[in-house]
Amino acid sequence: MAIEVRIPTILRTYTDGQKAVEGSGTTLAELFADLESRHSGIQDRLVDGGELRRFVNVYLNDEDVRFLDGISTKLSDGDSVTILPAVAGGALGAEPRPAGVVAGRRVGRL
Repeated sequence: MAIEVRIPTILRTYTDGQKAVEGSGTTLAELFADLESRHSGIQDRLVDGGELRRFVNVYLNDEDVRFLDGISTKLSDGDSVTILPAVAGGALGAEPRPAGVVAGRRVGRL
């Protein structure tokens, strides 16, 4: 069973720079175990305690697996799995910048 797995830039060190790899398995958990057998260390970046890591998003054919069966989601031949790290930013309690101010300077005036 061939399943295409799209790898985000931050995890490509585990796949020798490849943007996509093939894997196999009847569930997402089996797919990750298969990937681990060929790309050592990648599974620890995706799974913690038998569940998806909190800041890792996984999509099966564009559906978020958290709304399916999570790591137990069933896979089929020809499926496409996309791994995306969650992005967060900002600071709690930070004051918004005044209009026209970028990184501490006013824009548009010298």
